[in-house]
Amino acid sequence: MAFRVWGLLALVLCLTPARAQDASSIVAQMTLRQKVGQMFMLSFFGSPMNESARAMLREWQPGAVVLLPSNLGPPPQVTALTNDVQQTILGAGGLPAFIAVDQEGGIIARLKDGFTEFPVPALWAATNNPALIERVGAAMAAELLAVGVNMNLAPVADLNTNPRNPIIGRRAFGSDAALVAQAVAAWVRGAQSAGVMATAKHFPGHGDTSEDSHTTLAVVPHNLERLQTVELVPFARAIQAGVGAVMMGHLYVAALEPTPNLPASLSPTIVTGLLREGMGYNGIIMTDAMDMDAIDTVYSAPERAINAILAGNDLILLGAHISPAEQISAMQAVVDAVESGRIPLERVEASARRIVAAKQRFGVLDWQPLDAASAAARIPRDAHEALVEQLFREGITLVYDRFGALPLSEGALVIYPASRPSLWNDCRPANARGLGVNLSPTDEQIAWARTEAQRASAVVVFTQNAHRDPQQIKLVQALPAARTMVVALWEVDDLAAFPEVAAYMLVYSPSVRSNRALCDILTGQITPSGVPVLEVPR
Repeated sequence: MAFRVWGLLALVLCLTPARAQDASSIVAQMTLRQKVGQMFMLSFFGSPMNESARAMLREWQPGAVVLLPSNLGPPPQVTALTNDVQQTILGAGGLPAFIAVDQEGGIIARLKDGFTEFPVPALWAATNNPALIERVGAAMAAELLAVGVNMNLAPVADLNTNPRNPIIGRRAFGSDAALVAQAVAAWVRGAQSAGVMATAKHFPGHGDTSEDSHTTLAVVPHNLERLQTVELVPFARAIQAGVGAVMMGHLYVAALEPTPNLPASLSPTIVTGLLREGMGYNGIIMTDAMDMDAIDTVYSAPERAINAILAGNDLILLGAHISPAEQISAMQAVVDAVESGRIPLERVEASARRIVAAKQRFGVLDWQPLDAASAAARIPRDAHEALVEQLFREGITLVYDRFGALPLSEGALVIYPASRPSLWNDCRPANARGLGVNLSPTDEQIAWARTEAQRASAVVVFTQNAHRDPQQIKLVQALPAARTMVVALWEVDDLAAFPEVAAYMLVYSPSVRSNRALCDILTGQITPSGVPVLEVPR
């Protein structure tokens, strides 16, 4: 299947002749095993490294290592581990590696203890402020670099267009392709300008699937025209922004792939035909984790690796459930496939050059060890917490207000989860009364709230995934709809449960950093300026 090249996707990752020559010269001096090693992102369990992991890194000198939850703790520990990884590879005669984590923001953030808790990307996109989103990308990159991580397996460029999707959902920037594309591109620019390579995932788009590729092969049901105008738009903008890597999804796209049930990650038609040639992308193409059930129940570890390389992938991600022995078997199988002629040597060398050039671009080849003891001091959490607060100030979205609920009038009632007293304590509007109830309120609390609401000029009620909680729904339905504003702290879908309420506002993330912005909005100090990036069901 042939794909027309998109004019707007002119190659943005062109290397200067000098850099291209440098990468070629470096690769020309490598052994076959070293060239193959550059094409793998390896993993290991725990921290510090055990001897089997250390031996694997020494023997194969991989191009990249992914750090998983079992590897990660506070900044000093992470720094000591990244130093150890790099020094082990360098000591064996290899090149410094890309060290990667999944630090998407929101629900997927591998670095937690001692790191800033950034809210979900949908809030970033809702600000409709690319300059602010660039700052978020740069801030997240600064925290990674502070502990020796130089590659982020983010951003998610999938669209949250299917409410039944079990794996993307709140990881996405939104469902509006144009707004998501703008935000993805801005975040990529910010992260990479700060020195961390970004990875747009999961190509060609995992958003509108009903399956989780961790457990089965996910199916994308759309035709090429729909893909080009919706799912592929954020990836196209990421490519324009110079994204260093694109991660392939383990997805079956019948409109693109003629072989039944062949995942996009193993499809030459999609990897090479669409992404590399059709969209003109010349950065690193990598697989999603090769231990996901979408493919590891069908192919052996060696066959997965060989087929991924033949499809056109540069970097093979061997994840948490692949033992060091299996990882070694996959790499050795690729060496054997090159020696037998099944994989052309040039196929491996092209990927190795691309990976080495990316290491030059992001300064990886200039690696120096970091002081672990001072790692926490290198993370400017105060400044980054202020940035998070600004995200809420610009991103909180007033979907509609039918009765002029804002600012709160004299005698208003604010109903909040008693488990989150800061929602009231950090604000306490002078002209309003507060009422704390259980997150899933009792019938007695609902009756109490109904009575209090009868004498209130307006009611503000905070919900958290109320569409999944009959008691929260019952609470809202007990309030006077014509005078009630629902403030959804988490998912956007609460409105589907009570479309009759007079006003509806989205916060996107239940963070204490949202409290000041919420108070200022409720009291009229600021006007909510966020734009809807997700379809709100009514």
